[in-house]
Amino acid sequence: MPSKAPSNTQSPQRHKEKKKIVFFHPDLGIGGAERLVVDAALAYQSRGHNVTIATAHHEPHRCFSETADGTIDVIVRGDWLPRSCMGRLHAFFAYLRMIYLVIAVSLTTSYDVAFVDQVAACIPFVHLIAKAKVLFYCHFPDMLLTQRKTLLKRLYRAPIDYVEETTTGMADVIMVNSMFTRQTFFQTFTSLRSRDPLVVYPSLNFSSFDGQSFSTSAANKLAGTMRPRVFLSINRYERKKNLSLALDALAALRDELRSADRAREWNDVHLVLAGGYDPRLQENVAYFDELKARATTLDIQDHVTFIRSFSDADKVQLLLRCTCLVYTPDREHFGITPLEAMYMGRPVIAVNSGGPVETVVSASTHEPKDSTGILCQQTSAEFGKAMLKMLDESFVRQLSSNCKQHVVSKFSFASFTQRLTRALNA
Repeated sequence: MPSKAPSNTQSPQRHKEKKKIVFFHPDLGIGGAERLVVDAALAYQSRGHNVTIATAHHEPHRCFSETADGTIDVIVRGDWLPRSCMGRLHAFFAYLRMIYLVIAVSLTTSYDVAFVDQVAACIPFVHLIAKAKVLFYCHFPDMLLTQRKTLLKRLYRAPIDYVEETTTGMADVIMVNSMFTRQTFFQTFTSLRSRDPLVVYPSLNFSSFDGQSFSTSAANKLAGTMRPRVFLSINRYERKKNLSLALDALAALRDELRSADRAREWNDVHLVLAGGYDPRLQENVAYFDELKARATTLDIQDHVTFIRSFSDADKVQLLLRCTCLVYTPDREHFGITPLEAMYMGRPVIAVNSGGPVETVVSASTHEPKDSTGILCQQTSAEFGKAMLKMLDESFVRQLSSNCKQHVVSKFSFASFTQRLTRALNA
């Protein structure tokens, strides 16, 4: 059963009623969390519910198309509030912006259900003002996403961590994105071990990928190459995504080819690093520059293309153009991009930890005829060897033939919608 706080018993008739649902999300950009929110909104809309996404920041030129073309109603409140103070106190201001967002919307809009993710601190204000049911989607405990190297940082985080755990427990229903996150939830939020979070795997809206025609010229222009073997990485330009591993692995692949007297094949290989990039975020800017410098240091710069932010259509072209996806984060909470790649028939190389363990069937432990990729240790040597295997066309064909059906059978939009409906009616 999904995690549910004590509440009055609702009748079956109440469950069938169409509800007004407001999603509260901090920044409606183009990350995995944003894709989940958009897909959840579409799922509820498909069941006839009235859906609005409320956010503190939304840029029509840097967002998922459904939030800019009128498919989903979007309202913005509180973008004038700062994100930090001199580059510090990010968590505090994230709490402040979300609380303001909830208050501003709740005082002017009536709704039945609030779908909250990322920042649980706003949940008490939903209950206080709107008297609405709260569904909380936990991508990963925020307290695990920061370091505490100094006493001052530990003192600063202590009340924030307490608020996160306490307010998470105030949700009527709690959802998580994977079994990995569910286990981490219990290990982290020790006071909430009596709760039973419902695992709701993120999904793909297959219709956004179906019927897309491949343009060789457009894809080559995007990828910056006409080389036949393209390895693709899609991730935000953040250090926790470990994009440098893809560069180091490419250099390791080059060395493997040279040592095996296959140096000519190196001329056929290219890596595309495509990721969300926000010039307002110092880490995005600094890490992008670091990666470009790293490529030069490794002497692979002529075999690498960097892409900063891109459209949904661009992503499809890149996925159709590539040989396989290289997915570098360690202990990733779920990871939607491997599903997108596999749905497009592209195998995945990923770290053997976190969400990909639940989504990728590895040729390291299964027969290639049953596999959809390779899971390996987070080292350039292991990733380089996996990339070397992906130069074998017959091997890639075997994996590719399994990919789409694997996603359709386990991560369909219909299954995603059913689980969300179960949470709504709990």
